[in-house]
Amino acid sequence: MSEERRQQGLCPLTPEEATLVLQALGFDKETQIYIASGEIFGSERRLASLRAAFPHIVKKETILDPAELPQFQNHSSQMAALDFMVSVASNTFIPTYYGNMAKVVEGHRRYLGFKRSILPDRKKLVELLDLHQNGTLPWNDFALAVRQVHEKRMGQPFRRRIIPDKPKEEDYFYANPDECLCEGTKCEDLVGRRP
Repeated sequence: MSEERRQQGLCPLTPEEATLVLQALGFDKETQIYIASGEIFGSERRLASLRAAFPHIVKKETILDPAELPQFQNHSSQMAALDFMVSVASNTFIPTYYGNMAKVVEGHRRYLGFKRSILPDRKKLVELLDLHQNGTLPWNDFALAVRQVHEKRMGQPFRRRIIPDKPKEEDYFYANPDECLCEGTKCEDLVGRRP
């Protein structure tokens, strides 16, 4: 069951998978990575490959002054707000899982001028990662395929898919409020179709 969910792209990317994807997308060792989350399952052991590839990893616990942290620690919504603020302000936003926080960050970044947000196609990535890790897909082909899959998943403007009879299947409004972003501008020149 869990492998089936993973194959469908329904599981978050692991730190090991995220490492390979970031490298394939061209991020280098000097890139600062902010981890916007609570406790990572498996803790530091699971972060080892990510930390080896990207030594400049920070979390809210490391960027706050130690004297400031205690006032937030027992308030999960305030800790999430810190993650939200850093995620919105970052140069590039890449969620490893597309939950509510990621959707709201994506929408806010669109609102702020379509800031670069790479939205992983987890279903396609799982396929590529498995091929690469079993030796079938060499690194250069893997990296090229990852970049091609994400060419149109960089936070570009696109029309929101609306399904009148199935609102739960349509695009989440807060992730892409294109109706609100284009008022008074030439939307047809700016907004394309969903990839």
